[in-house]
Amino acid sequence: MSIFKEIRMMTTTIAFKQQMNVRLKQFALRIIKLYQSLPKTGEAQVIGKQMLRSGSSVAANYRAACRARSGKEFFSKVSIVTEEADKTLFWLELICEAEVMTVSRLESIMQEAMEILKIIAVTRRHSQPA
Repeated sequence: MSIFKEIRMMTTTIAFKQQMNVRLKQFALRIIKLYQSLPKTGEAQVIGKQMLRSGSSVAANYRAACRARSGKEFFSKVSIVTEEADKTLFWLELICEAEVMTVSRLESIMQEAMEILKIIAVTRRHSQPA
């Protein structure tokens, strides 16, 4: 592989990681705002706290993955990100199906959660150590 191709791949990877860090932080902020807007009922608060934990964990763990010292460490950390993104989507679905909030209110953030999960799952699959 030529040095130019290597540099282009590294630059693309760095740009991708930076874009994902920004996107995931924005997602975490949306999760926080959603939590703040939940009804103050017991079930809404219990489910909401789970969503808040997993939704903010996606961003924090991806950031940690970007600081990994090896490919194996990156894979391990991005696996956690995948799990937390899936949990977040689950809690959002539960909020919707339990009729804590309407589908129309959650549609956009659920779509973002699904897109994030797909992107992170592909990232994980392509970073799997040999």
